[in-house]
Amino acid sequence: MRVRKSADERKAEVITAALRLADEIGPDRVTTDTLASAVGLTQPGIFRHFPKKQDIWESVAEYIGEQMKKRWTSTERRRGDSPEERLRRLVLGQLRLIQTFPAIPSLLFSRELLVENVRLRNAFANLLTQFHQRLTNSVVEAQSTGYFRSDVEPGDVAYLLIGLVQGLAVRWSVNERRFSIVKEGERLFDLQLKGLRS
Repeated sequence: MRVRKSADERKAEVITAALRLADEIGPDRVTTDTLASAVGLTQPGIFRHFPKKQDIWESVAEYIGEQMKKRWTSTERRRGDSPEERLRRLVLGQLRLIQTFPAIPSLLFSRELLVENVRLRNAFANLLTQFHQRLTNSVVEAQSTGYFRSDVEPGDVAYLLIGLVQGLAVRWSVNERRFSIVKEGERLFDLQLKGLRS
């Protein structure tokens, strides 16, 4: 006898399938029909859980956001680390998230995000703003404790670190993931920090 799954379990399955398919075939080619096949539902079954296709992508963004925030929170809870080490964990945590969910770069540059779904775009923009603020706070702390030079703008340093993550994510994707995004990120992070240390 088959066990009937709860609505929350079904929604989680659809979100996971959307992320997997976005990686395999690209977000713009993911249809409710391909999603239904992937999770063993009918197309009307998908719409019972998500009334509109854009609701699926917004739930995907919410799920990614939850994963990011968990990583940020665990980074900030660790006591006794230097601000530089906290920055390192924030940056490498983002790269590990991309490694875990490789569809993230293609989602960020998809038509679904850039043209068709303003709420999805705003959700990702909000996550980026939060990440920037956390990085900026760590840079300010590193400056106040003498780790970093005081003649650089903390917000600009945060943007450089975000650029490192985004640029590396694009290069990793274009190169068919033939290198470790985390190891390369660590190497480039150390290179950037050389110019910041006091």
